[in-house]
Amino acid sequence: MMMLLGPLAFLCILAATAVSVPPQEKRVHHQPDLSSHVHDDAHGYQYDHEAFLGKEEAKTFDQLTPEESKARLAKIVERIDTDKDGFISHAELHHWIKHRQRRYIEDNVNKHWKDYDKNQDDQIAWDEYKNTTYGYYLEDFDDVEDKATYKSMLARDERRFRAADRDADGIATRSEFTAFLHPEEFDHMKDVVVQETIEDIDKNKDGKIDINEYIGDMFTPEDGETEPDWVHTEKKHFSEFRDSNKDGYLDAGEVAHWILPGEVDHADNEAKHLIHETDTDKDGRLQLSEVLEKVDYFKMSTITDYGGMRVNEHEEL
Repeated sequence: MMMLLGPLAFLCILAATAVSVPPQEKRVHHQPDLSSHVHDDAHGYQYDHEAFLGKEEAKTFDQLTPEESKARLAKIVERIDTDKDGFISHAELHHWIKHRQRRYIEDNVNKHWKDYDKNQDDQIAWDEYKNTTYGYYLEDFDDVEDKATYKSMLARDERRFRAADRDADGIATRSEFTAFLHPEEFDHMKDVVVQETIEDIDKNKDGKIDINEYIGDMFTPEDGETEPDWVHTEKKHFSEFRDSNKDGYLDAGEVAHWILPGEVDHADNEAKHLIHETDTDKDGRLQLSEVLEKVDYFKMSTITDYGGMRVNEHEEL
């Protein structure tokens, strides 16, 4: 999803998830996304499909015949079963889903590395990133209609780049560039994630978020539109849970607690869910026949890159 504006796609991701994720959840950063879909089996298995298969390649599974889908799933199951006992344990499934999460980030970084490493020295200087991203507009953005916005975007990118550049040499290694593109995955970048979130929501620029700004980030009513029930629920959550010191605002600490719930292991939860839903003999593990009986659960999940995984027998786990 990283386009020309690099980490600004972070904002695009948040905007995109507003369509497919409940609005009150769109700011929350979990581990690398298991899925862009709501986890609701009553309305389909897209979340499980993406969690099992992996996002980037999800589409192609839907283009396969049933026989081809089952053949590909069988190869994936063989890879997940690392001890080759003919069963997928919770630990093996959890490990695989975490592996697919890591691969999503690695693939995303690799895909965009060549766009910015212009001199091909296997590192990206701030000037390389800046010139590639903003090049034509850098002369005070005089040719841009919304000059202030572009200046703000440039300053924000530079601040994030400097935070990711741990040795402060103005050059990003691959690890540092990964932190730049995916700051929510790095402890030393979490202050940046919180700061950017506050800046996005804090419309009156007082450095904190009041309840109107909090709700306004999720819901803007049309003329005459009645507030949905979830808005009333979110107002209650703001007052009773998010605003822990009860001063009527969310400060940086409260925002961090809201958007970075690091204690939740969604890969573990998804592994448990998949086993619970598909383990027909209830022995706490899966075998190939059970997976193939519930193919709709698996073919649209992280495990197969959301349907498009091409099985690489030599890929390290």
